[in-house]
Amino acid sequence: MTVKPENALISPTLKFNIITLIAAVVAAVAATSSASLGWPFWAMFMGWVAFFTRGHSAKDACCSYLCLAAGITLGVGAVLAVGALIPVAGPLAFGIVVFVVAMIVVSLRVVAPVNNIPAYFLGLITFFAAHVEPSLIAVAELLSVSGLGSLAAWLASRLQQQVA
Repeated sequence: MTVKPENALISPTLKFNIITLIAAVVAAVAATSSASLGWPFWAMFMGWVAFFTRGHSAKDACCSYLCLAAGITLGVGAVLAVGALIPVAGPLAFGIVVFVVAMIVVSLRVVAPVNNIPAYFLGLITFFAAHVEPSLIAVAELLSVSGLGSLAAWLASRLQQQVA
């Protein structure tokens, strides 16, 4: 006689609903926490999405977050570089800076384990979408809120694995 694990007794529909509920509850708590701290809660979702660009282990989550964080930092550098080049190059400054940043990011595809190109671009998007002045406070806030999102996604994934 074989013994079925406890979660094998749960119907597929109930499992589906529980897994969905876990993601929704964790996302709601993370969004509420972000908003309560005065952080842009939408940026929490950038960390959440970055988590899903790679495997779901703690190591993969950390590597994806590091790429996202590097992308945010590259965004700061890009804004500063455009500001410095506009007086000299005019609108070409944008193309020059995007070219250099893209060369850096895409070249990092060979640097395992921080070769997560989508996460770098999510970081860049996060910084540009925030419309903040480049400052340590702004960067710290974006790193914190996106880190919360990555952590929340990892937690949701771990809890969902318990059900699946």
